Amino acid sequence: MNRTQYNRCVEQYADRLFRFAFSSLRNREEAEDVVQESFARVWERHDNVDFTKAKSYLFTTAHHAIIDGLRQSPPTTEIETQTQLSDPNARAPYPDVNEVLHKALGTLPELQRNAILLRDYEGYSYQEIGDITGMSEAQVKVNIFRARTTLKRIIKSIDNLIDIEP
Repeated sequence: MNRTQYNRCVEQYADRLFRFAFSSLRNREEAEDVVQESFARVWERHDNVDFTKAKSYLFTTAHHAIIDGLRQSPPTTEIETQTQLSDPNARAPYPDVNEVLHKALGTLPELQRNAILLRDYEGYSYQEIGDITGMSEAQVKVNIFRARTTLKRIIKSIDNLIDIEP
């Protein structure tokens, strides 16, 4: 990959890579760091990276950086995240469905969250997601199915969408 192709990669993929990282991490600074690190790694290996595969390389690098970042952060239990979703004091009286969705995405295991973000937010095929995450196509489909099932269960709960006064 030459400098012109690298610059084209930055123009084409920086925003998508940031959206992916931000959706996973929910922290702007960490997402920016992931994007910067991904592009730095591509440039370090630009002689060995084929321009036609740069997109996959970038997202794979970002995926690994996100997982490393999540491993370093303190873990939260499912009970804590469910409590955060249903705690009436932690929410506005009428939360935005988008807010509930993002909180629900935060409850998913990292592989499920990344798979569903790549599929539903970024529009990647199952095969491309498998290449990025290192899963087989069947594993990708299973993770997406499980993630969607969990999201449906959380979002369907009326308590997550509106507060009902007793």
